[in-house]
Amino acid sequence: MTFIGSLQQLGRAFMLPMIVLPGAAVFLSLSQLPWDYIGLPGMSEHLRAASEVIFLYLPYIFSVGIALGLSGNALAAGMASLVGMIIYTGVIGTSSTEIQPTIMIGAIIGIAAGYSHERFKDLKLPEYIQFFGGPRFVPLFVSLISFLFAIGMVNIAPYLQGLMIELGEVVASGGGFGVFLYGFVHRILVVFGLHHLVNHVFWFQIGGYETEAGNIVYGDLPRFFAGDPSAGAFMAGLYPTMMFALPAIAFAIIHEAREDLKPKIRKTFLYAALASFLTGVTEPVEFAFLFVAPYLYVVHSLLSGLIMWVTFELGIRHGFSFSAGAIDFTINQHLATRGWLIIPIGIVVGLFYYFLFRWAIRRFRIPTPGREEGSQLDEWAGDIPYRAPLILQAIGGKHNIVQMESCITRLRLKVTNEKIIDVNSLRNLGAAGVIRLGGGHVQVVFGTYSELIREAMIKAIHRDQAQVLFHSPMQGRMIPLDEVPDPIFAGKLVGQGVAFLPDKGELVSPVMGKVIHIYPTMHAIGIKTPEGLDVLLHIGIDTSHLAGKSFFQAVVKEGDEVTPGMLLIRFNLQKVRKESKSLATPMVITNSDKVLSWRYAPFKAVKKGQSSVMSVVLKESNGGGETQ
Repeated sequence: MTFIGSLQQLGRAFMLPMIVLPGAAVFLSLSQLPWDYIGLPGMSEHLRAASEVIFLYLPYIFSVGIALGLSGNALAAGMASLVGMIIYTGVIGTSSTEIQPTIMIGAIIGIAAGYSHERFKDLKLPEYIQFFGGPRFVPLFVSLISFLFAIGMVNIAPYLQGLMIELGEVVASGGGFGVFLYGFVHRILVVFGLHHLVNHVFWFQIGGYETEAGNIVYGDLPRFFAGDPSAGAFMAGLYPTMMFALPAIAFAIIHEAREDLKPKIRKTFLYAALASFLTGVTEPVEFAFLFVAPYLYVVHSLLSGLIMWVTFELGIRHGFSFSAGAIDFTINQHLATRGWLIIPIGIVVGLFYYFLFRWAIRRFRIPTPGREEGSQLDEWAGDIPYRAPLILQAIGGKHNIVQMESCITRLRLKVTNEKIIDVNSLRNLGAAGVIRLGGGHVQVVFGTYSELIREAMIKAIHRDQAQVLFHSPMQGRMIPLDEVPDPIFAGKLVGQGVAFLPDKGELVSPVMGKVIHIYPTMHAIGIKTPEGLDVLLHIGIDTSHLAGKSFFQAVVKEGDEVTPGMLLIRFNLQKVRKESKSLATPMVITNSDKVLSWRYAPFKAVKKGQSSVMSVVLKESNGGGETQ
């Protein structure tokens, strides 16, 4: 699994240079407008030139982008890859054989630069030449590697060039079945974030086409934009899935949600459906059923492959610069062959998916969002800075993070200890899923807000404010304090915090600290944290008269040191429910004057000991405790 973790990092690196491709597509589309009529006769040529030059320098863009992606945006790695490409181009230019730098070459040099940076960034040389040690050694090393690599390529390039074209012909000879296999594998690899690797082969390597200028371009995507009428076979079939199938699944999830949860589910999944339709970002919808019904995801992957097969057999050839959404469909329609057929095919696909998923969700009782209260996805608008510290805690704190990057839909992490990641908390905070790839590599799917979440987490780490982080003291449902049926607690006269409606008769410590008071009836307990916060946990409302071990039994005593998740009190849930006004259990800080700001996780179902239900920032840093 460590190998897969390394591959997912490489897959993320491949995504970075691809963000420039939409610009090339937009320039090319704008060049088709009648600029002569508005007095700008040269604008079409300028726009076409801007588009063509991006594709011309794609090998350099991929080289630098991959190097930066593999090295955590290290400038030394980016510079090394650029210099390596310049050296390579210079050397092959002296060859009598016509050789051109390709995207594959750019990727190879980018990978070499990225991994060289990770290998040599801490290199120590003798003191008199230490100036060339550390990151400064990387451009020198990659320059040498690129020089030797270029010499080797001069000798074998003619054979490789013919091999690439033959490989394209072999793949093409597979016909619709080959396209089906690509579509199936593509969807399966989305789960692991590795789909960019297979995409890179088919979109940028397979098949060659000679342009009018005499340049040879490789891969389905560059050939499509270069005007190759046979290109687009490995892209066209993705449009019906992303524009119609995934939005149909979103509508099925909405319509199968419980009535009381439909309003929020509707809003969340309408946004997800719109994102898939317009931009081709599918993970927010796919991860809504992937973890609860993986067999259904396999069916979805097979259907995706079949859809690609159908579009291939119908002679549809269409392409995109970013993804198979409506924006790319519209912009690039003028380059497509029979592209209009995607719309009626998509409508049929959408209807089939909608009825299939409604039937499957109901027939197999699949707990998609809205059917199980704890599985719904949350909105993020305006809430990211607020939740970022809680997400950081659920991941295990800043000390557990070795590397943190993000792609379009997920945080890609390398952590010190995977076991301390609180998956339930991450789901509670809006994650659609958590994928463990081994070797400390973890992906947390947050949808299109992932990059903003990463930035907010980095800011939280850099601020390094004194915080106290609270775990859930019991299993049940977290509720706002003002919903407690008691004017003293609801009015926050005792202190500020949250409350819980328990499902089980166990109370555990939410923080690190010392037990300073246990009430004689054992229905309430006070804990002082190392930061000086006084935390009161009060089981139920009007429970002070319930005396005897048949109601409450403390398993700690005053003066004991406690840690998050440690059992404090057992209680008879049924007897307390019967004899009390309410089971609502407040967790409040009685000396709230020490707190600067408060953060709460969404008020929903929680598990005993679950992290990230509440955090507070102190007015002054006192040190110690479970802080970040």
